[in-house]
Parts: sequence; C-alpha cells; structure tokens
Amino acid sequence: MKREHRYRVTLEHLASPKADAALHPPLSFETGNHDDVFSIIERSRAKAVFDADAAASLALGLKLFSEVMLKHRGHPVFAELHEPMRAFIGRFKALGHEMDEQAGSAS
Repeated sequence: MKREHRYRVTLEHLASPKADAALHPPLSFETGNHDDVFSIIERSRAKAVFDADAAASLALGLKLFSEVMLKHRGHPVFAELHEPMRAFIGRFKALGHEMDEQAGSAS
C-alpha cells in the first residue's frame, strides 16, 4: 500500500442565513493524501491572492477533490476534468512565482 498522509476533516456548521434554521451537527471523516496538505495551505496563504480563509478553503477543496479524482482516475465522471484540472492547478501554482517576479522587478 502506498504511504500517504492521513487526516481527519471536521466541518462545523456555525451559522445559517435563516435565524430559525437548525444547525447541522458536526461532520467528521478520515481521508488520505499523497501531499502534506498543511504545507500546501501555508503556501496558498503566502501567495496572498485571497484572504487566509479563502486561500485555505481553495487549497483544501482542491486537494480533497483532486485526490479522489486521482484514486478513481478511470471513473467516467472524471473523464473531462483531467486536463482542465491539471491546467488550473498549474496556473494556481504559478501565481506565487509570478508575484515573486513582479516584486523582484519592482525593487
């Protein structure tokens, strides 16, 4: 079996737009990922493209989604997403490099 990082993800419903709506109980599940998701979230936040919570949400969502897609790469539901996801992730990773280059040329 391939070694992977193991995580427990917990989602808590803190508020609802409807004042009288009941909040959902916390949802928790375990999952694995071939990457260190914490360091990816840190790098995403460091890009400062989005606020810290949005950067963490994007990084975590992408890592959870892409790991399922990777583990089930032959499933037809993912057939049309492989290339667009690869391109999107490449562009997102490049954002930090582009910002570093812009900062370097401004000094």
